[in-house]
Amino acid sequence: MTSPTSPSPVNRLRPRRTCLAVPGSNPRFLEKAQGLPADQVFLDLEDACAPLAKEGARHTIVEALNSGDWSGKTRVVRVNDWTTQWTYRDVVTVVEGAGDRLDCLMLPKVQDAGQIHALDLLLTQIERTMGLEVGRIGIEAQIENARGLIAVDEIAAASPRMETIVFGPADFMASINMKSLVVGEQPPGYPADAYHYILMRLLMAARAHDLQAIDGPYLQIRNPDGFAEVAGRSAALGFDGKWVLHPGQIEAGNAIFSPSQEDYDHAELILDAYDWYTSAAGGTKGSAMLGEEMIDEASRKMALVISGKGRAAGLRRTSVFEPPTG
Repeated sequence: MTSPTSPSPVNRLRPRRTCLAVPGSNPRFLEKAQGLPADQVFLDLEDACAPLAKEGARHTIVEALNSGDWSGKTRVVRVNDWTTQWTYRDVVTVVEGAGDRLDCLMLPKVQDAGQIHALDLLLTQIERTMGLEVGRIGIEAQIENARGLIAVDEIAAASPRMETIVFGPADFMASINMKSLVVGEQPPGYPADAYHYILMRLLMAARAHDLQAIDGPYLQIRNPDGFAEVAGRSAALGFDGKWVLHPGQIEAGNAIFSPSQEDYDHAELILDAYDWYTSAAGGTKGSAMLGEEMIDEASRKMALVISGKGRAAGLRRTSVFEPPTG
């Protein structure tokens, strides 16, 4: 099944080192979030809103998007999942009320590609009705159970609006009967990383379709060491960012999902050196030595990733490549 929209020239690869969850029913939190250094803020209509608060929260979110200053942030609203009675009204109210101030909708508990198709179609109808650019609003798909993980390739390919695959650890742990009550922590007695397959499966689907991969929350907000350990695990695999539930997690998250200054400088040196050595001035070589390291086209591709992340994080290089003389 093809998507009802065509690709839009929107930059789908936005900075998302930290994705701050904010209850959509709390005006004070919505205001405070605007001044915090998270790359993305998602205003939540799902788990953070009690059933009786959801209708009012929709209008609170519309007001916050329209009147707030969200400069430099990716603006996302998490709607309720398609198995509830709230989803369509979440989407209609938020997009009709503030669609021009919205970057993405996050759909939780995605289990198959049809759920993405349905959201895409509804968004398209609203955009056309309201005179908004069709296809500009992106979709983030949250994978929270075994069915979603099994179907993640089809989900990732379901729409050109797709921007991220997001891991939802709490519901996922419950869905597979994992023996742990601490979200994101290893279950007791297991000798390896219980999340490695899940994270890698999500990451492969995301990368195969040029999407970003985002790790879910760490609920022990007063345990910075635990947050750093869990975030470091997904960052090491190649994830682009992680949810944060408290302002105290933002600084650590931004640092963990950014390259170090040393790695960034080295990546820029590799790119400059490779450009020079493959040019006429450098002898049009396919590989060369940078100090004690051999660099080639594969090195260039790896360096592009680190360089891109460093530039997105605002790093500035502190070293310059100097071509050999003589």
